[in-house]
Amino acid sequence: MPSPFLLPVLAVSVCMVGAAEFMLAPMLAPLATAFHTSPAHVSGLVSAYAFSYAAAAPLMGWLSDRAGRRGVLLGAMLLFAADSIALTLVPTLQAAMALRVLGGLAAAATIPTVFALIADRIPPARQAGAMGGVMLGMTVGIAAGPAVAGLLAEAWGWHAPFLVIGGSCLAAFAAGWRVIPRDLPASPGIGSSTLAKTSAAGIFRLLLAKGAWNGSAVASYVFAGEVLRMRYGLEVAAVGIAISVFGLGLGIGNMLAGQASRRYRREESTLVFATVVVAVSMTLFLTTAIGLPVALGCLLIWGTALGIAAPASTAILAQRAGANKGKVLAASESVNNLAVLMLLPVAGSASATYGVTPAAALLGGLCLAGAIMSAAVRRAAA
Repeated sequence: MPSPFLLPVLAVSVCMVGAAEFMLAPMLAPLATAFHTSPAHVSGLVSAYAFSYAAAAPLMGWLSDRAGRRGVLLGAMLLFAADSIALTLVPTLQAAMALRVLGGLAAAATIPTVFALIADRIPPARQAGAMGGVMLGMTVGIAAGPAVAGLLAEAWGWHAPFLVIGGSCLAAFAAGWRVIPRDLPASPGIGSSTLAKTSAAGIFRLLLAKGAWNGSAVASYVFAGEVLRMRYGLEVAAVGIAISVFGLGLGIGNMLAGQASRRYRREESTLVFATVVVAVSMTLFLTTAIGLPVALGCLLIWGTALGIAAPASTAILAQRAGANKGKVLAASESVNNLAVLMLLPVAGSASATYGVTPAAALLGGLCLAGAIMSAAVRRAAA
C-alpha cells in the first residue's frame, strides 16, 4: 500500500514542471536586462525548454520502464533543482539556454514517470481520480506560476523565482526519498501475439486522437484572449482576469476526474463524453457572437471538460501499455507538444488570412475528429 503522502509529493513535482515552463512570461524584460539582450532573444529560454522536453520524453519514458520509476524520478527532481539554482549564477544567455535544455530533460523524465508510477501502484478503478489530483498540481503551477514569479521578481529580483523552484524541488526530493516506493519487479513485455498487436494499434490510435483533441484545444486557448479583446472590447487586465476562468475550469475538471470515472464506469466513456464537450464549448466560444457571461461559461465548461479528459486518457493509455507504461505515456507527451507546435502556426496563418472564425472552426473540427477517433477505439475495445 503506497504512502498517503505519495500523491501530494507527486503533485508538487509536476507543479514545479508546470510553473517552470510558463513563469518566464512576466520576466522577459528583467532577464533581457540581466543578459544584455532583447526580450525576443530571452524568449529562446522557453523554446529551449519546450524542445528539449518534447524530444527527450520518449527516451526518458523508456528509461523509467527499464531503470525503475524511483531512481528516474528522484534523479529528475535533483536535476531540476540544480538547473534552476545554477541558472541564477550563469553570466550569459547562451549558458542559461543550455541549462534550460537540462531543465527540459528533467521535465521529460518527471511527467511520464509520475503517471506511470500511479498506474503501477493505484488500482485501475482509482487511477483517473489519482491522476486528476496530481494533474491539479500541474494546473496550479501553470495558472499561478506566472503571477507568483512576477511578484517574486518585482520584490526580490529575477533570481527569486528560480531559487524558489530549486528549493521546492529539493524539498520534493527529500520527501520523495521517503515516500516513493521501491520499484515493482519487472513484468514481461507485451510480446508479439495478436492481442499485443491489437493493443499496440489501439494505443497508436489513442495517441493520434489525443494529439487531435488536446492539441486543438490548447491551440484554441491561445486565441481566446484575442477573441475576448476584439469581441467585447476588454482591456489587457480584464482579458487576463477573464481568461483565468479557463484555468479555474481546468482545476475543477481535475478534481472531478475520479467522480466522472465512477459515474461512467469506463474511462473510455468518460473520455468520449468529455472530448465532445470540449469540441462543442470551444467552437461555440470562438465562432459565435454570444454575450460575455455566456462566453465565460463556455470557457469554464471548456476547461472543466479538458481537465476531465486528460486524466481519463492518461489512465487508459497506462492500462493498455502493460509493462511499457513509461514509454507510452512519454510518447503521449511528445505527441501533445508536437500537435500544439504544428497547429499554432497553421491556425495563426488561417486567422491572419481568413479571420478568427474559420481558424476556430478548423480547430473545433480537429477536436471533434479526435473525439470520434476516441469513440472508435472505445467500440473496438468493447
